[in-house]
Amino acid sequence: MTRNPFIYSEPLYRPPSEAYSLIIQATYGCSHNKCSFCTMYKTKKYVVKPIDEIKNDIDAFRIHLSYVKRIFIADGDAFSMPTDMLIEMLGYIKKKFPECERISIYASPKSVLEKTDEELNLIKSAGLELVYLGIESGDSKTLKSIRKEIDSDGMIEVCKRLKNAKFTLSVTLIAGINGQNSWREHAVNSGKLISQIEPDYLGILTLIISPGCELYNKLRVGEFIEATSKDILNEIKVIIENIDVKKPLIFRANHASNYLNLSGTFPEDKRFLLDEINLALKTADGFEKKYRRL
Repeated sequence: MTRNPFIYSEPLYRPPSEAYSLIIQATYGCSHNKCSFCTMYKTKKYVVKPIDEIKNDIDAFRIHLSYVKRIFIADGDAFSMPTDMLIEMLGYIKKKFPECERISIYASPKSVLEKTDEELNLIKSAGLELVYLGIESGDSKTLKSIRKEIDSDGMIEVCKRLKNAKFTLSVTLIAGINGQNSWREHAVNSGKLISQIEPDYLGILTLIISPGCELYNKLRVGEFIEATSKDILNEIKVIIENIDVKKPLIFRANHASNYLNLSGTFPEDKRFLLDEINLALKTADGFEKKYRRL
């Protein structure tokens, strides 16, 4: 009997830009699953699904779906799959969905570093186009405190290796990740890191602390003080001020977590983005009252 592919192991997450993509769940959970701010996969044990099970899902999706433009491979770090298995899956996707224009995936720094340059090139040639990577911060002290288990130099290496393999690279930073402490170092170094790696897409999210994560426990005992909306705006402003790229960089800070919706393309929209933030800061008191979290 063909397995029903529409029944996912939840919770299931995907990037905002994959809202209309077919999701193929090739792994469960996250291979790292230690970040101090994250609860996304705390209820799951990391597992790579058997290739035959993945292929059965793909077959069933093909039966039910006449046209698929984009495919996103889940869960949180599907790039950590064994390379030969990942390549076999990509080949099967291309065979069953020849009309698909883009296949994308979440990756972690560790899963990228574990693969050789030759493996990265083979995966790209097999049809994987877009890699989503949570950088979170370009500051080594911040990365250590949030348990990313990599420093800024290592993060730059990860990103440059992906870019050298010709992947389209979409990265995220988190505003407010240090709360009201050491936010400037995080912001300055994050902007500088983005300048060095020159990704294709950059998204900035605002920290949301959920019960069950390490930061939540620190918040409850007063060891972590959340940033205010005004703090967040100043932090994003400093990040933008320190971004200096020559190639086009599509920028978004319009996630539901953000206090102020921002979008543009670097380098040409940098001044516009800063003007938007400065305008919001001029009315910070009213802004704070309107958008303060309950």
